Amino acid sequence: MPQHRKPIPSEIKNPKLVEERRRQIIRGAVELFVRKGFHKTTTREIARECGFSIGTMYEYIQTKEDVLYLVCDDIHTELEKRLNEAVDEEATGRDSLVRAVAHHFRVMDEMSDYVLLIYQETKSLPKEALRYVLQKEEEITSLFERILEKGIADGTLHLEPSSVKLMAHQIMVMGQMWTFRRWALRKYYTLEEYTRLQTALLLRELTTPTGGEHHDDNRGLPSPTCGAVRDGGQPV
Repeated sequence: MPQHRKPIPSEIKNPKLVEERRRQIIRGAVELFVRKGFHKTTTREIARECGFSIGTMYEYIQTKEDVLYLVCDDIHTELEKRLNEAVDEEATGRDSLVRAVAHHFRVMDEMSDYVLLIYQETKSLPKEALRYVLQKEEEITSLFERILEKGIADGTLHLEPSSVKLMAHQIMVMGQMWTFRRWALRKYYTLEEYTRLQTALLLRELTTPTGGEHHDDNRGLPSPTCGAVRDGGQPV
C-alpha cells in the first residue's frame, strides 16, 4: 500500500508559498548534491544557491536531511510521471512493454546523474523518509508489473504469474544498469543499440510459449540504424 508523503513542518502558513519556496530549494540543492555529494554540501551553500538567507531557508525546512528527502521525492515523481507517459492503454501487453522499456532506458539516460544521487545518498535519510522513498521505487516498478500482467491476459506475453514481480524488477535493473555501468557500456553501445539488444533478450524470454518455438526476436524492435520505436512497438 502506498505510503503518504512525509510531512515537513514549516513556519510559513501559506501552503502555496511553501510549495514554491521548496521547489526553489530542490532546484538549488540537487545540482550541489550531484556535484559535491550530500555530506560535503552545507545548508549555507544550499541557501546561497537558492538566493535565500540561511534563516529564510529554515522557515521552510528543518534539517539538511529534509532537503535530501525533498530532492529524492522530486526525482522519483519525475521518473514516475515520464514512465507513465509511455503507457498506451490501447496497445497489447507486448507492444506496451517494448514502448515502456525504450522510454525507461531513455529516462535513465537523461536523468542518470539524479538516479545515481538517489542510490548513493538515500542511506542518509531518517528511517521514515527512507521507507517512503523506497516505496516510491516499488510504485515505479509496479508499472512494469501491470504491463506484464496485461500481456499475459491478452496472450502476447508468456510468463508465470509468480514471476511477474521478479521480471518487473529485472526490467528496472536493466534500465538502471545503463546509469550505473555507463562508464563501461558507452564505450561499446549507443543507447539505441543497448535498448534494441536488451529488448530482444526480454522478448526472447517473454514471447516463447512453454515448449514452443522461438518467435522472431527482433519483431517490433527498433532497427539497428535508427533505434526509434513508434507507438505500438513497430520500427521506424
